[in-house]
Amino acid sequence: MDYASTLLGLLPGQRRTPGLKGLIQAVEAYLPADQVERIRSAAEFGAAAHKGQRRKSGEPYIAHPVAAAEILAELRVDPDTIVAAILHDVMEDTAIDKAEIAAQFGESVAEIVDGVTKLDQIKFKSREEAQAESFRKMILAMVRDLRVILVKLADRLHNMRTIDAMQPARRRAIARETLEIYAPIAERLGLYNLKLELEDLGFRAAYPQRYRVLDRTLKRARGNQKEFLGKIAEQIRAALKKSEIPGTVEAREKHLYSIYKKMSRKRSALADIVDVYGLRVIVDKADTCYRALGAVHSVYKPMPGRFKDYIAIPRINGYQSLHTTLFGPNGVPIEVQIRTDDMHRVAESGIAAHWKYKAGEGSPSNEQSRAREWLSNLITMQESGSSEEFLESVKVDLFPDKVYVFTPKGEILRLPRGATVVDFAYSVHTDVGNRCVAAKVDRRLTPLRTVLRNGQTVEIVTAKGAMPNPSWVNFVVTAKARAAIRQYLKSLRRSEAIDLGQRLLNQALSESSHTLDKVDDRVMAAALGELGMKDRDELYEKIGLGERLAPLVARRLLPVASSDDEIIAAPSPLAVAGTEGLLVSYARCCYPIPDDPIMAFLSAGRGIVIHRETCANVEDYRRHPENWLSVTWQAAPNRLFSSELRISVANRMGVLAAVAAAIASQETNIDHVTVEERDAQTSILVFDLKVRDRLHLAKIVRVIRRMPDVSGVVRTIAHRTRE
Repeated sequence: MDYASTLLGLLPGQRRTPGLKGLIQAVEAYLPADQVERIRSAAEFGAAAHKGQRRKSGEPYIAHPVAAAEILAELRVDPDTIVAAILHDVMEDTAIDKAEIAAQFGESVAEIVDGVTKLDQIKFKSREEAQAESFRKMILAMVRDLRVILVKLADRLHNMRTIDAMQPARRRAIARETLEIYAPIAERLGLYNLKLELEDLGFRAAYPQRYRVLDRTLKRARGNQKEFLGKIAEQIRAALKKSEIPGTVEAREKHLYSIYKKMSRKRSALADIVDVYGLRVIVDKADTCYRALGAVHSVYKPMPGRFKDYIAIPRINGYQSLHTTLFGPNGVPIEVQIRTDDMHRVAESGIAAHWKYKAGEGSPSNEQSRAREWLSNLITMQESGSSEEFLESVKVDLFPDKVYVFTPKGEILRLPRGATVVDFAYSVHTDVGNRCVAAKVDRRLTPLRTVLRNGQTVEIVTAKGAMPNPSWVNFVVTAKARAAIRQYLKSLRRSEAIDLGQRLLNQALSESSHTLDKVDDRVMAAALGELGMKDRDELYEKIGLGERLAPLVARRLLPVASSDDEIIAAPSPLAVAGTEGLLVSYARCCYPIPDDPIMAFLSAGRGIVIHRETCANVEDYRRHPENWLSVTWQAAPNRLFSSELRISVANRMGVLAAVAAAIASQETNIDHVTVEERDAQTSILVFDLKVRDRLHLAKIVRVIRRMPDVSGVVRTIAHRTRE
């Protein structure tokens, strides 16, 4: 018998549910009594559902959702969000379903819980895929109700507070996910306090040694810095008082992870990071912020180029403030932020500041609308690829390093640093992006791949029948633009893809004097089965979309031999190991032959192309290692290979015949000869030969070099030519 559980069951509900007392105290400060009682009922319902379950730390599982709910209660969110936080793991970890939650606590609570619930019931190929799909579901639920992400962030924050109970490898994985996904989302939604704590906890778990060293160093310097800032704060308070500006001045300390990121980005030591500490001025109205700025600048001179007005141009998450950096005592830079009480509340709590419980109010704030606008863009992203692609797109879109550009009407658009004209077009509207053909930046025509800078005015020129260029996906940086382009390319009419694929396959077959009409039905059926295709149209479609190479498919459809055993249109036998089943050709820029060190590359038009390692064209391919294949020569290939020699000879009668006779004496076929006259005394003879291997070629070269009229012999190799 479990005596501890029995005894626990006899205790009053509040004592039976760890953390409930603190949660109730937090909600009693702003919610009416009936809602407090509803939250208490939800906690008891959750405790009963999770009965017998424990966390890795050993405490009852219900302690976790209650703690997550208390985090949200500190933000003073609505009661449905608090209840959903308490129940957020019930559907995942217990037998209770969505319908039961809806019956007990309402449809709104059930929808939030469902949005947060992971997809553990679905079988995925990998843990990464499961994680990505779960994230996709959460994001889409966020679009319907932003409170989903509030619950998820509170859930993640409490998990990070108690992460020490996890195994080191798992701890680091969760910490990296927190730094890459959840902290940036919190920042994007303006949840500043949550973002800071998530970052510092993630930093400590992901890089414990770096965290300890940095924390220890800052603690040693903290006393002197605070005394230093205190004196500056007093001077600024005196300046505000002299100007009759009501306001408070407080010191602020940059968080560890922010310092670490800045050190990593600038490759600097801690001593070189000047804004570890700063000051914040809080005033009553927006116009007072600018008056306070003048008072601050009267005490210490501002640093040129270090002033930012986020009041006139707010950040995408609604953040507003004036930022200025001063030349402090002894030239030490001091960053000062100036904002109103309302701006400070939004800066600290972000979107949650506008979700504080107020009975009867249902109109969304500007900040909520901004957040929904960003989230609605994610709908387009998620339609364009796999869950993993979607997750990567969101990661790219989360980082806040922005440029601000103007539409012709003077509206401000915020784009990631490095954004191009095409990114701008898609940020205006997907249709504008799809139909853009040209652009004017500051009234001057400019290429579509032009990277935009702060303050530029951009005008997009569109055309009715225009369509996205597939090459755009190579230079756009916003997730919305990339997803829209990919989606358009995937939505090309199937008939067009089929038609294109059929033409490409016919062309590939024609190179071997064959056509689709001549392909036997049994051969086609066998090839379709081998390739996993249902019918010819599917095969043509895959070729048309670039998912299958026409030359490789053609190889499977070609007859190998006729009835009289004569080889018909079949590619030459493979002499390179590692290319089995693939069409192989030998580059004519460097003429590889057996015993040459070689490299193989996948070419969309030619299958596998073999180059010598010393070929100049290999340098170009090194930029695309995904196209490399590791190959070697077969032990003794039973065939002849093309090679080209350039022979410098004296310009005399009969020398061509003499050289040709010398080559023929080595059991070598001459396929082609070209004569290039260099001057009156010297000519260049270019011989296209058939040789067995390097040894055979070396014998030929030695024979030629002994001739009195020959001044030089070299093998042909590319000089920056392209296949």
